[in-house]
Amino acid sequence: MTRAKLCLTLTGKTLAEDLETLEKYRPFVDIAELRGDFLQEDERLSLRQFPRLAGIPCILTIRRRIDGGMFDEGDAARTVLFARAISFADADRSKNFQFIDFEEDFHVASLQDAALAFGTRIIRSVHDMEHPITDIRSRLEELSSSSMEIPKIAFMPHSLDDVRRLFMEAESLKDNNHILVAMGELGIPSRILATKLKNFLTYTSPAETVANTAGLAHLDPMTMNNVYHFKQLDGETKIFGITGWPLSATSSPELHNSGYQKHKINAVYIPVKAEKFEQALDFANSIGIQGMSVTVPHKGSVLSYIQNQDERVEAIGASNTILRKGSSWYAYNTDAMGFARALLECTGLKSLAGKHVAIIGAGGAAKAVAYAVKKLNGKACIFNRTVRRAQAIAEAYGFKYAPLSPESNALLRKYSSIIIQTTSKGMNCTESSNADNDPLFFYEFSGKEFLFDIIYVPATTPIMARAMAEGCRVCNGYNMLLYQGYRQFELFTGTEY
Repeated sequence: MTRAKLCLTLTGKTLAEDLETLEKYRPFVDIAELRGDFLQEDERLSLRQFPRLAGIPCILTIRRRIDGGMFDEGDAARTVLFARAISFADADRSKNFQFIDFEEDFHVASLQDAALAFGTRIIRSVHDMEHPITDIRSRLEELSSSSMEIPKIAFMPHSLDDVRRLFMEAESLKDNNHILVAMGELGIPSRILATKLKNFLTYTSPAETVANTAGLAHLDPMTMNNVYHFKQLDGETKIFGITGWPLSATSSPELHNSGYQKHKINAVYIPVKAEKFEQALDFANSIGIQGMSVTVPHKGSVLSYIQNQDERVEAIGASNTILRKGSSWYAYNTDAMGFARALLECTGLKSLAGKHVAIIGAGGAAKAVAYAVKKLNGKACIFNRTVRRAQAIAEAYGFKYAPLSPESNALLRKYSSIIIQTTSKGMNCTESSNADNDPLFFYEFSGKEFLFDIIYVPATTPIMARAMAEGCRVCNGYNMLLYQGYRQFELFTGTEY
């Protein structure tokens, strides 16, 4: 299987800025795409010089605003710019644009003839910035009129099902003379697994200018190479991943992919963003994913779809790990073990005997925490806004339960030796504590509490900052992530991390 090339999309305002950026990322990429629509007007007059200065195969794209670009001066002006860029070709073809991107409805015979004469291949592209595109194979045939043209289809999926269908249609394609892209965060698997899609290339953006292509969810070249080891992926690469919603921040790909490199395992671990667990499972079955980490809000949904469950999953009622064995899936829970080890390390305790523990939240993570607290001989009270959910967990372990509200302050104080925060409030938040990012905004810390927040991004959440200010000892969930991830890695690969 031919590896897809890695393309760096350059969206600077000047050619000098783009060349400086290219120099930084040169070791990581195969091709550079010059986005002429981002250049200042006077800089566009020098487009022709860029391939010679870049010293790398280059694509020229001048994208219209309707197709997600910045150019809105009309096709007549754009035609002139394209003509200036490919005219007076150098005898040394490496100094010319080797590719030029024309949309499906942009047909200018003189430009096409010039491209053909000078050996510049046309990327014939279609973009739908709002909706998925179906019947991929037929559209590819319609787009490409000759072997000199590379058909490109890029669309915005509405769900992971749209991305799954893209991969399914790509299975029957015979060569890699095409580019298929599902844009946005849902489509990230189509970028990392571009080789599986038999793509000619996949697009990346520099970290410095990735905001210019924010809606497309480009990854930067260093992430593609250093985290996902893109250039090493091939037809034999095993695929693992993590699924959840919104799955806005996770360190799991770095953890697992570093392990594969360390142990020389041909595998990759990718984010699989899915609003429903069923979509993630269908996607995994379709593209051959061997195992997945499962995060909020799907940890409970696993039980409805996977009947083979280990004893922890059955006891906890939640799973954070699924693994394919043959044609069947198996569910595991490594959260409880990871949490218990991290908590004991942070507190310096050997057990929770004699400790009164407050568990904040009643989701999948809270279920694993409650299981671990019971195993460590602690007494607990579960606080949650929906009391019946807290009750369901508490009664399984003989714990107390209460509403997560100011009326529970007295009971919360009684169970405040160790407070364990299991909700998503405070994730990716750097603001000061308030009712939206701090689940205990109504509680005044005395300074005697130990607070364990399972969130690890940011390293200090709003509730942690507030507790620290009052003299409390605190710990985030990073070590919990590591320990549960190490066990997942072992389940996935049969090798200790």
